[in-house]
Amino acid sequence: MANNLLKIGFIGGGKMAQAMAKGFISAGIAKGETMISSCHPSDLASAKAFKELGAESIFENVPVVQKSEVIIVSVKPSIVPIALGDIKKSLSNNADKLFLSIAMGVTIKQLEQCLPQESRVIRVMPNTPALVKSGASVFVRGSKSTDDDAKITKKLLNSIGICEEVTENLMDPITALSGSGPAYIFVLIEALADGGVKMGLPRDLAYKLASQTVLGSAQMVRDTDTHPGILKDNVTSPAGSTAAGLHYLEDKGFRSALIGAIQAATERCRQVSGS
Repeated sequence: MANNLLKIGFIGGGKMAQAMAKGFISAGIAKGETMISSCHPSDLASAKAFKELGAESIFENVPVVQKSEVIIVSVKPSIVPIALGDIKKSLSNNADKLFLSIAMGVTIKQLEQCLPQESRVIRVMPNTPALVKSGASVFVRGSKSTDDDAKITKKLLNSIGICEEVTENLMDPITALSGSGPAYIFVLIEALADGGVKMGLPRDLAYKLASQTVLGSAQMVRDTDTHPGILKDNVTSPAGSTAAGLHYLEDKGFRSALIGAIQAATERCRQVSGS
């Protein structure tokens, strides 16, 4: 690793890959000139985005692996066998390379089968708030990965949010919670704003207040290490407006709906991954 900067390659250059690249540069882990990406020849927008970061952008996968120490596999799950198949055919020895896959539902076993036998693989699940360096990521070690590989992975993922190491059996519910979770929160913010508009607030003010309220509340849970039930109680005065609002949510099955959403999403993930 020259000058403590990682040589990072991306197989697939979409929005998540771009977000990760920007986070790595901002954290001083890499520079544009130490990164390279590959994408489909029709995806000129992704190629342009990486070039604007100072990175090399090409339309072949094998050179990305040859020029990199860490390779991030960021293509759609159905493309993984094709993209990694090129590498398996062309490169017989990848022992000095670390592969991080962010492809949803593609297991460690599947990844290792697509690569030469000695390949070091780590499966990663980031989420879209990584775009603003507030991601919630987890990772699972492959059979050949080392403690140093785990340290590198943590360093990379912590540059775009928070990171936890988990076992692979947890990946489906994690995908349902933190992977799909932003969509649930976006709906919550939209609904809060709609409620404000219904009661007379201007639309732009309602969205600003709703989004900041969600952001601030989340930071209180994360940073105060206080149970969310206690924080809720602290806001709820006897016979007050919050108590009335909470009663309405309970009556409409708010908690049950969210719990059911996690269950439904988990079950769908298990169908996709075959677990």
